[in-house]
Amino acid sequence: MKDGLNASQTVALTASGGAAAAPETPLRVNVFPGSPNLPIFTGLERGIFARHGLKVDLQNTPNSQEQRAGLAEGKFEVAHAAVDNAVAMVETAGCDTIIVMGGDASMNEFMVRPEIGGIADVRGKVLAVDAPNTAYALVAKKILKNHGLIEGRDYSVRPVGGTMQRSQAIATDPGLAAGMVNLPFSITIREQGLKSLGRSCDLIGPYQATGAFVMRSWAQANGDALERYIAAYVESLRIVMDPSNKGEAAATLVKHLNLDPQVAEQTVAQLMIPGFGLTPDARFDMEGFRTVLALRAEIEGQWGGRPPAPEKYLDLGYYERALKRLGTK
Repeated sequence: MKDGLNASQTVALTASGGAAAAPETPLRVNVFPGSPNLPIFTGLERGIFARHGLKVDLQNTPNSQEQRAGLAEGKFEVAHAAVDNAVAMVETAGCDTIIVMGGDASMNEFMVRPEIGGIADVRGKVLAVDAPNTAYALVAKKILKNHGLIEGRDYSVRPVGGTMQRSQAIATDPGLAAGMVNLPFSITIREQGLKSLGRSCDLIGPYQATGAFVMRSWAQANGDALERYIAAYVESLRIVMDPSNKGEAAATLVKHLNLDPQVAEQTVAQLMIPGFGLTPDARFDMEGFRTVLALRAEIEGQWGGRPPAPEKYLDLGYYERALKRLGTK
């Protein structure tokens, strides 16, 4: 014991001045398994979230329905996924959800089984999706529509789960012809004979894909914690995107996703591709988000086919204040 402090207080002493460290704020963060989580993995490995006063509990979700329901029910505080899920929470479930930062530009490819020679060959077959009315399902439907194929008339859809489940389902079930698949699974399933008919960014243009979203009421009550989380995430992302750290980034993916080292290296290389992979500083892509809303209006017929103003779904003030905490770079 030291100066009458109990054991827990002694552990909390900082090395620098002996002042008791503030307790870390617990924060539950829900994600889909995959390489978009590399900044979070890195932040946990390097203790960056802890330095920002956060104790992050990282959780995986099997599909978007469970993630959306879990966020609304308060099972976790922060969700990372395609931000169209936040729009769906607002519009179809009446949840007051807000998007607070970006993350990536989709890093998805339209993957098909070996016997599919082109997009026209999906006619009469089944498209594998997560939720059939959000995010990458709408991207796939738009790609098919651009090639004259309409759901219900020319093909059907089958919900099979997130990218990890979806990629394996396409690879092992001859009844599933195609689906959107992101990194690293777009690399690994090539070993099982699947092939790409194009990247989503090339087939439909800019798209705001993964981002972070929360319940507005939670953000209003916990703004400081949210800003610290975003700051820690951006700080971690800057480390990931530094070319001198690519070896560490690959090793982190090997550890957390059980990847072959060569696949991890290829994944890291693709994550750095502008307009396809991770977005510097997790900036929100407004043009890409307008595409998100336009797809929902066109493919789902929502809002009478006329997308609303994007500001309804956003509160980027937390992000802007988080960047100020980090200072300019």
